[in-house]
Amino acid sequence: MADTEPVTIVVLGVDDAPAGLVLSTEARWNQNEADWRFFLTNGIVFGVRDGTDLVATAALLPYSAGNAWISMVLVTERWRRRGIATRLVDACLDAARQGGLTTWLDATPAGATVYGPLGFTPTLQLRRLRLEHPRQEASETLAIGDLDALNARDRRAMAFERNALLAEFGARAGSRILSHDNAMALVRDGRTARHIGPLFADSAEDALALVDAISRTETGPILIDAIASQEPFIAGLTGAGWNIERPFQRMRFGRATTQGEELPFAVAGPEFG
Repeated sequence: MADTEPVTIVVLGVDDAPAGLVLSTEARWNQNEADWRFFLTNGIVFGVRDGTDLVATAALLPYSAGNAWISMVLVTERWRRRGIATRLVDACLDAARQGGLTTWLDATPAGATVYGPLGFTPTLQLRRLRLEHPRQEASETLAIGDLDALNARDRRAMAFERNALLAEFGARAGSRILSHDNAMALVRDGRTARHIGPLFADSAEDALALVDAISRTETGPILIDAIASQEPFIAGLTGAGWNIERPFQRMRFGRATTQGEELPFAVAGPEFG
């Protein structure tokens, strides 16, 4: 198609999950089909098709207390640089305005240069870290965490509820909610790597001890999206062999909402907040 041809934005359904996975796989993202099904079932996912092929997406995932997350902004290679991503984000913002929602997103550095002119305000920063080869050694015993306790700490950190998200994560095959001393985290499958987060702890030492214990029980690559200002935590991870892959910039569009009472050590993922 020529760059000047009109683009029709459509609302996608749960049957589009496999096609969405093709797009995120092309981008080398870690989402799996279960993630796509959650967005398509619980949020609004806008898309652009070329015939029957899905070539671009953007998702709006409402939470509670007037907050929502924008993510899954994807455009296949041959359709990039035509303004499609901006149009899809505008569709998400229009839907959010109709619902009176403040929107958030976690942007890559390239994405942040696009979202800033649209009116997004930078807030905190994240650092994605990867452990490629966990040590297969005996670890301290990990306790099975409680979903209600995880929801409560997540609510204190986010200042709004994400019970449906965390319950769905926790119910997936392979997911675990684990705790050690004063730290707790959710561990789940991704497409290419396991993911730790959200992670809450009373100190960096507690957070690092939990991550170390979890990593000793894993057999493949692990990702964690850490809050950048938790510097002792990140320093401890890199000292233990984790590598920083990329930064993310959290941004907000709309009125400021209530701030959380505690800062997590790691988040659920840039696509979920």
